[in-house]
Amino acid sequence: MRVRSGPGFGWLWSAYAVSTYGTWIAFGAFPLIAVRVLHSSAFAVSFLGAAGLAVAAIVAVPLGPWIEHRTKRPVMIATDLVRFLAMASVPIAYLLGLLSYGQLLAVSVISGTASIAFTAASGAYLKHLVHSDHLLVANGRFEGTSWVATAAGPPLGGALIGLLGPVVTVAADAFSYLLSALGVLRIRGGDVAAPRDAATKVRATDLLSGWRFILHDRALRRLFLNSVAVGGLIMATSPLLAVLLLGEYHFPAWQYGLAFGIPALGGFAGARLSARLVTRYGRHRVMIVSGWLRSIFPLGLALTRPGIPGLLTVIVVEALLITCMGVFNPINATERLQRTPTDHVAQVLSAWSISGKLAQATLMVIWGVLATLTSPLTAITISGVLLLATPLFLPQRMHMPDPAVGAPVEAVRSV
Repeated sequence: MRVRSGPGFGWLWSAYAVSTYGTWIAFGAFPLIAVRVLHSSAFAVSFLGAAGLAVAAIVAVPLGPWIEHRTKRPVMIATDLVRFLAMASVPIAYLLGLLSYGQLLAVSVISGTASIAFTAASGAYLKHLVHSDHLLVANGRFEGTSWVATAAGPPLGGALIGLLGPVVTVAADAFSYLLSALGVLRIRGGDVAAPRDAATKVRATDLLSGWRFILHDRALRRLFLNSVAVGGLIMATSPLLAVLLLGEYHFPAWQYGLAFGIPALGGFAGARLSARLVTRYGRHRVMIVSGWLRSIFPLGLALTRPGIPGLLTVIVVEALLITCMGVFNPINATERLQRTPTDHVAQVLSAWSISGKLAQATLMVIWGVLATLTSPLTAITISGVLLLATPLFLPQRMHMPDPAVGAPVEAVRSV
């Protein structure tokens, strides 16, 4: 199933793909460097991820209104170059014997801030580039690409780490941002920027406009709360899983990569099925079912043990979770774009990202302390229990008409 979307979408999709592959090849590189190279504690590993997310989110607060009134392609290119330079500094410092925990924190902040800006700009540009009726399948394409990269990247990254060390994967991630910038540069045609009087400056109240719009729309508000809660609780356990599997259970790097690579194939399958399921059962029903299921499976990580049984447990649990996420995420992204006017997209997306990252940062610190007081496995189990309540935030009904319901399968086409 195909739609002629033009070369613009192709280049945007290619830029996204190459940077996503780079990111997943470097999956867990910073925790690995912190544990294996800098010999950091469990709390320090959690703090590394938390501090980077929190400071980046705070620094990015004024970016939403600023990006809204700028053409989006130059913003995407600039943020890709910033991420390239930040990531490239890590292997350089390592080769010079100057790598430190402080530098990892700084790079996390810089790359995290640039990622928020890129997400806001690219989301607004996607809405400009793709017709509203095709946003679901476009988001499904991005989601599917993300999960294929997730499947291939960690095993490849684990192999590279085993052969050459974790710093090499960071260099690969840096290079991917350079390629992404070149891809965006190749896009031709129009751009989008919200109009504004040249004499008008960004006011302090404008910084909160993205949150005001989210909270004003009941469905967006509930999706927002659900996304922030689910993302925060899942990401809070990410560094703890690294400590548990690599530190306490002594999994080889390739097994660690395998544990998160194989399940991502379920995410690809879910993303490919998302539009078809919406066509058959309706957007709201599919969102509710997949939203509930993705909150149940993480509790299975409480059964993780050393050795092959533990590896299989992680693979099965993550596969079930990620398949549901593959179905849910394109629907969530499409609802968000369709409910947001063009001149508010960058602000809404940046507010969404900032809130998510702040929640993740806060919960990472809390769960790092919790793991220190108890154990990583106990902290992971508590997160799984709390996730069971997150579907209560999902919208009970959708007031926007669902264009996919009742349409023939041929009308819902891939981009």
